[in-house]
Amino acid sequence: WEADTSTIRYSVGVRPEKNRNKAIAEWPTGSGPADYVLFVGLQPLAVVEAKKRTREVGSAIDQAKRYSRDFIFSEGVESPRPLVPALQDSSEEANPHRIPFVFATNGRPFLRQLENQSGIWFCDVRRPQNIRKPLESWYTPEGLRRRFNSDHSQAEKTLKELDFSFDFPLRSYQKIAIQKVEEALMAGRDSALIAMATGTGKTKTSIALLYRLLKSQRFRRILFLVDRSALGNQTADAFKDTEIKGMRKFADIFGIKELRDQAPEADTSVHLATIQSMVKRVLYAADDALRPKVDEFDCIIVDECHRGYLLDREMSDTELSFRDGLDYISKYRRVLDYFDAFKVGLTATPALHTSDIFGKPVYNYSYREAVIDGWLIDHDPPVRLLTKQNQNGISWEKDEQVPYYNVNRGEIEFATTPDQLDFEVAEFNSQVITPAFNRVVAQWLARRLDPTLDEKTLIFCVNNRHAETLTQMIKEEFCRKYDFITDDMVMMITGAADKPLELIKRYKNEKNPKIAVTVDLLTTGIDVPEICNLVFVRRVNSRILYEQMLGRATRLCPALDKEVFKIYDAVNIYETLQDYSQMKPVVVNPKISFAELASEIVKLSLAEARELAREQLVSKLRRKRLTDEMRQKISVKTGMGVPAFLEFLRNSSIEEVAVWFKNNPEFAGFLDRLTGDGIVLIPVSDQPDEFEDEETGYGSGRSRPEDYINLFREFIEKNKNEIVALKTVLTRPSDLTRSELKLLRMKLDDEGFTETYLDKAFKHQTNAEIAAGIIGYIRRVALGDPLVPYADRVEHALSQILQAQEWTEPQQKWLQRISRQMKEEFVVDREAFSKGQFKDAGGFNRINQVFDGRLEAVMKDISDNLWKKEA
Repeated sequence: WEADTSTIRYSVGVRPEKNRNKAIAEWPTGSGPADYVLFVGLQPLAVVEAKKRTREVGSAIDQAKRYSRDFIFSEGVESPRPLVPALQDSSEEANPHRIPFVFATNGRPFLRQLENQSGIWFCDVRRPQNIRKPLESWYTPEGLRRRFNSDHSQAEKTLKELDFSFDFPLRSYQKIAIQKVEEALMAGRDSALIAMATGTGKTKTSIALLYRLLKSQRFRRILFLVDRSALGNQTADAFKDTEIKGMRKFADIFGIKELRDQAPEADTSVHLATIQSMVKRVLYAADDALRPKVDEFDCIIVDECHRGYLLDREMSDTELSFRDGLDYISKYRRVLDYFDAFKVGLTATPALHTSDIFGKPVYNYSYREAVIDGWLIDHDPPVRLLTKQNQNGISWEKDEQVPYYNVNRGEIEFATTPDQLDFEVAEFNSQVITPAFNRVVAQWLARRLDPTLDEKTLIFCVNNRHAETLTQMIKEEFCRKYDFITDDMVMMITGAADKPLELIKRYKNEKNPKIAVTVDLLTTGIDVPEICNLVFVRRVNSRILYEQMLGRATRLCPALDKEVFKIYDAVNIYETLQDYSQMKPVVVNPKISFAELASEIVKLSLAEARELAREQLVSKLRRKRLTDEMRQKISVKTGMGVPAFLEFLRNSSIEEVAVWFKNNPEFAGFLDRLTGDGIVLIPVSDQPDEFEDEETGYGSGRSRPEDYINLFREFIEKNKNEIVALKTVLTRPSDLTRSELKLLRMKLDDEGFTETYLDKAFKHQTNAEIAAGIIGYIRRVALGDPLVPYADRVEHALSQILQAQEWTEPQQKWLQRISRQMKEEFVVDREAFSKGQFKDAGGFNRINQVFDGRLEAVMKDISDNLWKKEA
């Protein structure tokens, strides 16, 4: 825009001109002069109301609206006329505004916690349902003109009329997810969140959604954000490889820009980028000309959107009173806020911050539901390794000689412990190096994993040093047990490895490596269906991260006939994670200094602010790695040891702490400068470790299979008359419908009783593979029914039916097909005949004709025979 308040003003004779984009100040209207009117050529497209920096800006939109209504078209000014004919027929009764867009600003950068007092507020006044909103920057003339010419009503009508037939099969829940996003869009929402379990096809869902949004012309250009390059490359491959309509690939229909492309071109429909690269482009552009425009994208899709928590966060209300907001605003959030675009978040694990940004999920398809529906694989109860060290920890007595690893020099040094040192398993390989424990883990895995199979294993370690150590130990232990192990069979794949993206591709597409040892690189967004084993040799404090880790193994793999995956737990992660929620550190901005915190304690008048500064100073000092030399320096300065000083800071009154820092003004700066000699020492355990046992974990307090079965029996007994479907299973199992069975399974899942766990528990109890099915297990504990494999029940029932009368050859074939389906789904009711092979054959009505109109009666006979007790 050409803008200069002193020279580009109505009062000095400035007027709009063709092919120029002017912001003309003090333009007269019927109710007073508008601060600015934005002209694209001769057409006024927007009114701007400018307020003082201290004034509210959100409500100033109303004044801009008044000028829009009272605008007077004079000679040389054209009434805005959109290119789309349908948009031209707007009566004054329907829309009294003569200028389509209004802005308001007070010159302050946008801050979400003070959104009504900051930012550039905008409203499209052509539709009453358009809600005013704050922007980080101004629309460009091209962007404003483009928006003016967009017919959202027609696009949404087209969107409703588009079919859902694609060259790839779209599952029912994927279609529902897309419809829910589109409903949110048409309802005027500015964002939507989809929560779909890892492995349920978020990428395919995204491709179908993008196709519909672009095909209907509801959006012109979509930014597809990922959190890491590997995920971006995987998504780009999906766009290029997926045939979507008429055997044409998505990338052949719409222009795609990939991760390496810095900016979209005129014909770009989808631009792939990492969040990190957009942070650099938006927030740290070397030149304003290089910064993307606020109208560059009109839709943003964020894959794995929960990972915004890895960046920083918003300020608390207390911090707002005394700290500079720009240091605290989440960079992730600022990138999303920067563009005036409809935002769609995709995640398997919605976190609190995710819902803060995108709202509550418009659709949720959980892992447990996907397992019940047969789209994902369940896992066996975790197998937990018990060793001497992970049960009892590692300790050194005071004044004991301890070997330390000097990280800076890469050497082992010896020192005497000033106090007793104690480490629990959660600190293994981070706070203390544990070679003996790692060796026992490697030996355990060599016994447990079968390298002759094509299945793959993923091992999660604490850090790169740990991953490298364990990788070598696993190779050594496998070589001791087998004579065909190659070096590439076990491989470390972390960010520190050579060409990690190529290693990920090898792990995904080639036979070797069969065992990948990682830290964080393979925790999210990598699809390798052959993963059948997950090994945890690290703790995590985030349920989100843990569930993402589990998601690496949940995918179906028909090539391996994969029915379950296994979890090997060396650090008791499965039970300890029950106690973790979403944890936030007290010091969330590591850049804030001790000097700043001490100054706040001394100078601020707000009691809450001073208490917060005290909490953050104590937390920062606790987290600082202190060598013995550094501790000695602090003791000299304070006259007390570090523990005593921390106790003083934490338990004294805030006034006493303020007086201490006032009397010792140099101390906080001394802490900021305190680096000692920069040496990092980590104790190395030379204590022996040994395998003690392994146990199967069924959840807290359920370590034995009989405990699990007893709890299951108690639940069934307590609820057999409360849950309708449960009552049906016990009294009239042939009347059970598919939907009732699904609801029952979901209820049992919520209580921790899954079919996979029950299979395992009854196998341990009976020493036999039974697979009686969820209905069989319920009837066993409640009625004493014999434990018979469900597949055998189906065969027996079919045999009874075939012997009961003469059947035609077509009828016999259909009975065989129905029995095979029953083995897969337990219940085959009328609803089942509208899906899969039955639907392809004409559905219930056509198959019913094969049975002379008696199909429902035949199905009931089969179900009755399933659970009939032998005389």
